[in-house]
Amino acid sequence: MESDQGSEGEATLRDCYERRNTFGLASIWENWRELASGEWIRTFAIITTDANELVVDIHDRMPVILAASDYARWLGEEPDPRDLMRPFPADLMRMWPISTRVNKPENDDPSILDPIELKTDAA
Repeated sequence: MESDQGSEGEATLRDCYERRNTFGLASIWENWRELASGEWIRTFAIITTDANELVVDIHDRMPVILAASDYARWLGEEPDPRDLMRPFPADLMRMWPISTRVNKPENDDPSILDPIELKTDAA
């Protein structure tokens, strides 16, 4: 999910599925052969939808999050799983501020997801 930086760029927002279970993001993929080299390339795109009530304050869209019970439908041969492309219920998610350390790949440790206190503007 895209993040929201505070006025000083000091924090970003982390969101997750409230039950802390794994979840799937709806995506599409394709294998294709690059003409010049003959190399097979795998590409993919994450499908987005309108933001739910939790996310809308930071962005107008969000990834389509699939419940585990919908995986088989999304991955199967159903010709039109369009009804799965809806905002995930906000009451099953939560959001908290985290450090902008998350924006650098070299910061690869669990502490990047620890909640931080937001700085408040002194009057």
